[in-house]
Amino acid sequence: MTDFAPLPLETPAEHPFAPFVRILGKGKRGARNLTREEAREAMGMLLDEKVEDTQLGAFLMLLRHKEESPEELAGFTEAVRERLNAPALNVDVDWPTYAGKKRHLPWYLLAAKCLAQNGVRILMHGGGPHTAGRLYTEQLVETLEIPLCRNWQQVETAYERGNLAFIPLGDWAPQLQRMIDLRNTLGLRSPIHSLARLLNPLNARLGLQSIFHPGYQGVHRDASGLLGDNVIVVKGDGGEIEINPDSASHLYGTTGGESWDEEWPALSAQRHVKPATLEPEHLKAVWRGDVEDSYPQLALIATMALALRGLGHSREQAFVVAQQYWDVRDKSI
Repeated sequence: MTDFAPLPLETPAEHPFAPFVRILGKGKRGARNLTREEAREAMGMLLDEKVEDTQLGAFLMLLRHKEESPEELAGFTEAVRERLNAPALNVDVDWPTYAGKKRHLPWYLLAAKCLAQNGVRILMHGGGPHTAGRLYTEQLVETLEIPLCRNWQQVETAYERGNLAFIPLGDWAPQLQRMIDLRNTLGLRSPIHSLARLLNPLNARLGLQSIFHPGYQGVHRDASGLLGDNVIVVKGDGGEIEINPDSASHLYGTTGGESWDEEWPALSAQRHVKPATLEPEHLKAVWRGDVEDSYPQLALIATMALALRGLGHSREQAFVVAQQYWDVRDKSI
């Protein structure tokens, strides 16, 4: 005789996270955006690991399909910041680097390095290699002598020695890194790739953000405005914070709660030929002044000017100062 499990006679209690999945996934007419408070509570449960893996995947993909609202991004960011145990350090620029480069070398790294040599204190953070065929900051920090820090104390030490530090996301927000790492399981990037750009964990006085997909730049600017942050959002080359000199750039800014926009024209009359391969040694050669190369020269000066624009210079002043910084850089590497 077969033994059967007893029949359940009582309705199981609903999981506390289920309402957030239901809000996003209740169909075309029933679904809606999360409020800022709901987003903060939902992200708090994710960070505190109070959800099932099935709920995590469903939540991330429903958000991805719907696209995040400014209120949702602001609420998510608040939940992360509430759980950070970061020291109070004086930082000028928060520089998220999560996309990787595939068409051109990451000239933004030389821009950040040069700014730091001239007194601009920068925090860079990234989520590691997640897409084949791209070059990521993590793969080049040693080559370019950018301090790799694995905790906030090491960041503070790096600042005492210079003005530049890179810290991996997984070392200060491991739950978010786990969500990013689901990219190859779910088949799509999750909204965490976007969220990471807003976090500004050390409360730098300027946040730079690069959002590649059209329409998202304004959403990120609005979310940062809700948070009271000063930011500039651009469509950077390959999704990184790097001005493409061959194209016009639109700056989506927010300062003191006020939104502003600025158009920067292309810097080159003709488009540059994309390099056949990406050779990291070329970064060092340009830094040392061993070679002259039009594209990186224009890209890194404009990227430095972008940061200086956010720190209070006019566009014209920013380009003049950026060129001065580049001309007096310490070329040793």
